Amino acid sequence: MQAFHFLISTLFDLYLMVAILRVWLQLVRADFYNPVSQFVVKATNPLLVPLRRVVPGVAGIDWAGVVLVYLVATLKIVAIQALFSNGFPIPEILIAGLFTVIKEIFTIVFWVTIIRAIMSWISQGYNPVEALLHQLTDPILAPIRKIIPPIGGLDLSLIVFLIGLQFVQILVNEMLKMVF
Repeated sequence: MQAFHFLISTLFDLYLMVAILRVWLQLVRADFYNPVSQFVVKATNPLLVPLRRVVPGVAGIDWAGVVLVYLVATLKIVAIQALFSNGFPIPEILIAGLFTVIKEIFTIVFWVTIIRAIMSWISQGYNPVEALLHQLTDPILAPIRKIIPPIGGLDLSLIVFLIGLQFVQILVNEMLKMVF
C-alpha cells in the first residue's frame, strides 16, 4: 500500500506545484511566452479555464488559480483518505488541504531558488529557464539586495533568503505542532 500512497501523493504534488507556479507566474507578471511558462499554462488551463467562469480575478490576483491550488491539495488529502482510511472528517481534510498548500509553497520556492543559484554558476548566455527563474525570484530577492548588495561580484541575497525561508518554515511547523 505504500507504493500506491507514494504514487498518489507524488502525482498530486507535481500537479500542485505546477498550479502554484501558475499563480506565482501571474503574480510576478512573468513572460508567458517562455517555453516553461507555456507548459505551465497548457497543464493548468483544462482545470483553470472552467473555474474562472465561477471565480473571478480581483485586485490583480487570479483567485481561480488560488482556488485551483487549494482544490488540488484538498483532493490529494481526500484521495489518500479514501484509499487508506475509514473516515472522512471534513474539517480535518479542509485544514490539511491548507497545510498541504503551505508546505508545497515552501518547497517550490526553495527549489526554484536553489535551481536559480546552480544555473547562475553554470549557464552561459541566454537560457529561457534561467530567465524565468530570475523573473520569479527577483521580486523576492530585491528587498534583500537593498540591504546586502553584491559583495565583490558575489550575490549573498540568495543565501540570506534561503536561511530566512528555512527559519520561517521551521517556525510554521512548530506553530502547527503546537496547535495540533
